[in-house]
Amino acid sequence: MPDIDAVSLAVLKGRLEQIADEMDATLFRSAFNPIIAEARDASHGLYHATTGETLVQGTRGLPIFVGASAFAVAAVIAHCAQHGAPAPGETYAFNDPYLGGTHLNDMRLVRPVFRDGQVFCWLASVGHWLDVGGNVAGNFNPAATESLQEGFRLPIVKLATTAGINADLLRVMSANTRTAMSNEGDLAAQFNALDLGEKRLAALLEAEGAPRIASAFAALTDRAAALMAAEIAKLPAGRFAFEDILDDDGVSDASIPIRLTIEAREGRLLLDFTGTAGACAGPLNISRATTIAAVYVALKHAFPDVPANSGVMRAVDVLSPPGSLLDATPPAPVGGYTETILRLIGVVFGALGAARPDAALAAPFGTINGLSMAGKRADGTPWVFFNFHGGGLGGTPQGDGLHHANNPISMAVMPPVEILESRYPIVFTQWALRDGSGGVGRHRGGVGAVYEIEALTDARVALLGERGTRGPFGVAGGGAGAMNRFTWKNDADWVTPARPSKVAGVALRAGGRVRLETPGGGGWGPPEERDPDAAAQDRAMGYVR
Repeated sequence: MPDIDAVSLAVLKGRLEQIADEMDATLFRSAFNPIIAEARDASHGLYHATTGETLVQGTRGLPIFVGASAFAVAAVIAHCAQHGAPAPGETYAFNDPYLGGTHLNDMRLVRPVFRDGQVFCWLASVGHWLDVGGNVAGNFNPAATESLQEGFRLPIVKLATTAGINADLLRVMSANTRTAMSNEGDLAAQFNALDLGEKRLAALLEAEGAPRIASAFAALTDRAAALMAAEIAKLPAGRFAFEDILDDDGVSDASIPIRLTIEAREGRLLLDFTGTAGACAGPLNISRATTIAAVYVALKHAFPDVPANSGVMRAVDVLSPPGSLLDATPPAPVGGYTETILRLIGVVFGALGAARPDAALAAPFGTINGLSMAGKRADGTPWVFFNFHGGGLGGTPQGDGLHHANNPISMAVMPPVEILESRYPIVFTQWALRDGSGGVGRHRGGVGAVYEIEALTDARVALLGERGTRGPFGVAGGGAGAMNRFTWKNDADWVTPARPSKVAGVALRAGGRVRLETPGGGGWGPPEERDPDAAAQDRAMGYVR
């Protein structure tokens, strides 16, 4: 393959990333449901022709999706090896969370891109569909004990060929959801994103030649591997351990530990999750593919100068014991995977912080607080509202944590109030920063938020969240952020659930309200070392208690 100088490589990197970015933008602008169109709960990437490894990812999609999609593409490659080689014009679809998926809402489309009769690379699109059946509208079922209670599971299927979309499969998919029009619109938008990506890549291959682009892929991966190896070399000798706890699994009250030991040796980084809880009864399990994807995201946050591709993981070994929380197999429920990967990422931050205190990151709020509300409008048509919610990020060696931000798994944003209120029979009666929720420290944690929502029709409510029993940890002497709090009322009195972060089946009458108070981030460093003027402003603004 031809050599590429550094300047040309940087230019090609930008052009390749722009392809993924345009795919993202196409989906965001044409999706039907606000979780994709407004919140940007989706991503796109380019993947290796024979291994499925990540070659290029966009800058606006969800990083956790990109990492997991490498396993999704590898699963499609294995499927084709068994059931017939791929052909131009084919698109495969699935949401199986045990085959490189995350949870059932995340629909993956995978398409081969051909050059001179051979697969040159793969394109993948993933987006969070609003509803895929199951016991709870929106599918965040905190009481699920098997995947069948979370929604329909689609294996790898050939959804489209040059003849078009398989109408029979589409009817089956649309029959298993409360929001068929929304899902069909999202599917069409994902196809449009893949079409554009294929068109843009074809133009680039025509202009630069396939060998040159293949060389760029290899060089970018090698560059990421070399920079990651340099970061590993900076870690001190020894084993560094950290653990954090999930509140419960929604079925049992028992807390769930995630334990990690890291060790840099012989130029490789080992992340050993031995000692982590076994698979749980409730929906907090994750597959091994999701575990590795979460490690990828954590390392990219810890070492931001390393390019985002599979080279990050070339010198990284992940040990997730079989049968554990982090190595789920069917039919273990996985709908709340977000809560577990957020805790996993925080544990990686904690272990790396123990190894390199100068680079330690305090814990972010660490829950998406997946809130769903569903009912029927006056004309009898169903409505399903689902949303995730912001909180405070942790302090860092460089400064304070952000207020009301999103979690490190995502580049997503909160949909605007105006969009949500126009789409669903709800009214936000409060949306504000949460007083006193940031962790104290030399660098303070960011504050969480208060969301209060009134239902305009009768509704059923479910919440799948975390951090209801332990606030996000501080590091280097910093204090913890405030814990999560969820309440609701139909009359005068607010009701607190028995499990503070997980509840299902709440019957809300028209005019009833729910209130979600999200955690703040942990603080960094001893609070007595904070600048006195900044500390006084924190108290005056109500950022800390």
